[in-house]
Amino acid sequence: MSKSNAIDALLKKLEYAFNDEALLDEALTHRSFSSKNNERLEFLGDGILNFVIADELFKLYPDVQEGDLSRLRANLVNKESLAEIAVTLELGEVIRLGSGELKSGGFRRPSILADGVESIFGAVYCDAGFEACRALIVRLYKDKLDSPTDLQSLKDPKTQLQELLQSRHYSLPEYEVSKITGKAHAQVFYVICSIAALQIKVTGEGRSRRKAEQLAAQSAITQVNRLYENN
Repeated sequence: MSKSNAIDALLKKLEYAFNDEALLDEALTHRSFSSKNNERLEFLGDGILNFVIADELFKLYPDVQEGDLSRLRANLVNKESLAEIAVTLELGEVIRLGSGELKSGGFRRPSILADGVESIFGAVYCDAGFEACRALIVRLYKDKLDSPTDLQSLKDPKTQLQELLQSRHYSLPEYEVSKITGKAHAQVFYVICSIAALQIKVTGEGRSRRKAEQLAAQSAITQVNRLYENN
């Protein structure tokens, strides 16, 4: 498919026609291709996307508290969700990349695709205003917004473990860094998660203390559930 045909196909999927086609060109231009690229439009599109999804979730979940709404929004606007939308739009066919990015498969890279979607949101806002941009976002997110979400699954493992222990009237777990290996730019943290009342002690490792704690907490959840399954 030629580049012009691919752009026509993109516009058909967007169900939108640009008044200023230069905005679309800018939205589809990665920084590796030109100094005039989509980074500013991406910044704008990111802000609009966060607001629109927050507003939709606020209306869809009238009984859900702020923390869970924040997790729902984060799950919808993250790079993975945006990259999935980019794939349905076949955005990789039309993103303009420098030769280095082309050779390394940048047209398939989730971060580049996700940024491209946000840039298109920013471009539509600049081209036709907020309502046109909002309509596009809601249309592209329709399936994701229509799908019921398991709120518990969106909570990080440390929060899940804390709530699990509290529901069974146990004290909160303790986390301790047992060691740190590697050089400053590539450290690996080892964290022990202990639940004294259940005689559980598990370890997690990650490139940050937070990541190591989350992995240790996930292992602890498995251990707690296994204890109760066997009783």
